This record gives sequence, C-alpha cells and structure tokens, in this order.
Amino acid sequence: MQSYTIGQAARLLGVSPDTARRWADAGRVATHRDDGGRRLIDGRDLAAFSVELARAGTTGEDTPYTSARNAFPGIVTAIKLGDVAAQVEIQAGPHRLVSLLTREAVEELGLEVGVEAVARVKSTNVHIDRF
Repeated sequence: MQSYTIGQAARLLGVSPDTARRWADAGRVATHRDDGGRRLIDGRDLAAFSVELARAGTTGEDTPYTSARNAFPGIVTAIKLGDVAAQVEIQAGPHRLVSLLTREAVEELGLEVGVEAVARVKSTNVHIDRF
C-alpha cells in the first residue's frame, strides 16, 4: 500500500504542511515512521481522513483548492467495479470528484483506495491520471 509524507498528504488535502502535521500530532490521522525516520500516513488512512474532512465541510483552511487547468490532484477514496464499467471517487482537498470509466482502465492504471491520482475535468467529463 502506498504511504504519503506529511507534505504529500497536505497537498492532497489542500492544506498547509503545518496543518497536516498538527492533525497528525493530535492523533486525527495515524502516522508511522519509515527507516529514515520520516512520518508517513498509510494511503487508506489518508483516504478515510479526506472523506471525513469533506463531510465536515472544511479542510481547516479558508483557501479553496483550485487549478487553472481543471486538474484536481487527490486521493482515491472509493472504487465500485462492475463487469465492464467502474466508478472512481477522488477527494481533492474539499472537492469530491466522481468518474465513470471502464473496469479495464481502472485495472491498467492500478487504481485502488489510497492511491494518489489526478482528476481532470472537461465539461461534464472527468478523466483520471495516475502518477
């Protein structure tokens, strides 16, 4: 499972690294240390925490998380797979984006809950890129 540094988690949540660090220090999101001593957050824990923040209606900061090119970097929070189609949800700061795509695309991208991805919005279509 992918893990994220405090800085990476902050970017995905749309907050400052200091805010993410305070949340970790307060025990709002679990962390563990890697061999180098860096604090990391498990991808599944970060996904659950991002949904919790969105449901609360705030990320803790007043600045909206936007992109000039309609690209929303975030974390995959849910995947529903059918025989042919799939639904992928991404939490990008305060924004929840849902994309309908093929099951094959989800598998090729290696998407799973807790993985970092970018939702690109054009008109009514949401495209997903994986790093």
